[in-house]
Amino acid sequence: MRATAAAGTEPRAPGGRGPGSWAPSFLRDANRRRLRATKMSGEMDKPLISRHLVGSDSSLAEACSKAPKVGILGSGDFARSLATRLVSSGFSVVVGSRNPKRTAGLFPSVAQVTFQGEAVGPPQVIFVAVFREHYSSLLCLSNELTGKILVDVSNPTEQELLQHRESNAEYLASLFPTCTVVKAFNVISAWTLQAGPRDGNRQVPICGDQQEAKRTISELAHAMGFMPVDMGSLASAREVEAVPLRLLPSWKVPALLALGLFVFFYTYNSVRDVLQPYVQEGQSKLYKLPLSVVNTTLPCVAYVLLSLVYLPGMLAAALQLWRGTKYRRFPDWLDHWLQHRKQIGLLSFFCAALHAAYSVCLPLRVSYRYDLVNLAVKQVLTNKSHLWIEENVWRMEIYLSLGVLALGMLSLLAVTSLPSVANSLNWREFSFVQSTLGFVALVLSTLHTLTYGWTRAFEESRYKFYLPPTFTLTLLVPCVVILAKALLLLPCLSRRLSKIRRGWEKDSTVKFTLPMDHALAQKTSHV
Repeated sequence: MRATAAAGTEPRAPGGRGPGSWAPSFLRDANRRRLRATKMSGEMDKPLISRHLVGSDSSLAEACSKAPKVGILGSGDFARSLATRLVSSGFSVVVGSRNPKRTAGLFPSVAQVTFQGEAVGPPQVIFVAVFREHYSSLLCLSNELTGKILVDVSNPTEQELLQHRESNAEYLASLFPTCTVVKAFNVISAWTLQAGPRDGNRQVPICGDQQEAKRTISELAHAMGFMPVDMGSLASAREVEAVPLRLLPSWKVPALLALGLFVFFYTYNSVRDVLQPYVQEGQSKLYKLPLSVVNTTLPCVAYVLLSLVYLPGMLAAALQLWRGTKYRRFPDWLDHWLQHRKQIGLLSFFCAALHAAYSVCLPLRVSYRYDLVNLAVKQVLTNKSHLWIEENVWRMEIYLSLGVLALGMLSLLAVTSLPSVANSLNWREFSFVQSTLGFVALVLSTLHTLTYGWTRAFEESRYKFYLPPTFTLTLLVPCVVILAKALLLLPCLSRRLSKIRRGWEKDSTVKFTLPMDHALAQKTSHV
């Protein structure tokens, strides 16, 4: 059961006006004075706790004294950053503190710091920047807060979120039924408020039961440089309060997948490269575990992850061809897989970059130097004055070249996946980079792997403990993806898939024809 936000009739502000009736003039005054307060923007880069966040310019102080007032209850880090942002946005700020003399020096000099009872009088919008357990200490202000808009900016801990069945905002609304409670700014950190929205997320989820109050807070957020997002009624506050508690939710499954692949290939390579020499030859190769085995494992993980980025697209295309329509939902597992392709691709790039770094470190190992000296001694003892195998030289040159090209392509994919870069591309450009060039990266990685393997898959000595070489296992999924892509490029399947993605249905009575120019059909957005 959720507690209701307020009981009885809708609260009204003093003078018979509703909470939102004063919003236009309130924000018009703020916008007129915002330009006069922009000279303070340079002060936003200073630390949170500073005695001179805002200068004591007399003209600025006069402007702020005439600006619309906004109240803040609380004197913590968030309250100080919020006051600084509001002042720089053209608002007059009144801060209510239990000990104003001690905290006044931490706030902008143009902000009025006083006792809580005096701070809630003039402002119509009051930010409640205190913890949930201190809400009850504000009950003595119930009469002064009647008809006000209370903006709850608090966040519960994980334990509190599980312990309480109602959100902090709903609990605040139950304590002050004559006020309008709006949940907002809880996902914005104190640092983002201080440094500006350019250094953090601009979106501010807002929820409340009174539409005019939400509109007022939305316009206030706009004036502060943020982007408000209406999340509905106050019942959504529990979901909004859970947002800051999430730790990379979209990365959980891809990270577990990458970790599982790493553990599998690391164990497999350890058995082949460390355990087998010890059991059958009595040689200790444990020194390979920290670097050599890891370096052998990382490209396997990166290669398989890259193939898993494009495999769901092949499965989705096959499913659409089989169903003959694009208007039926994919299975949940496939839908989630498609949504996690970006994270899987970035993890693939991360493993590939680590593989490149580890490979550079290989010649620095002491064991490598010993092997090089032993090889030279062996060459002298066997009277071989010139050791040169043309095939191995060419193979290694091609192998390294293909690896660098594949890593370069992966780097391009990773850069274009950044929101700042992706937003500068249109859909066709983004699709070309992520789809076409991404598939080129997969082909280059496959050639890189095949060049590494060369004829090793056919040598009996490579099957240690009867286990095939690791690269043969990594080729399974990528080869399936490349083969499926080649099949989908066949004209008979390609044209049918283009028709389906343009709205054609197998069982529909509506006739559908593709443009005469087949190249034009290929440029259709695959929605």
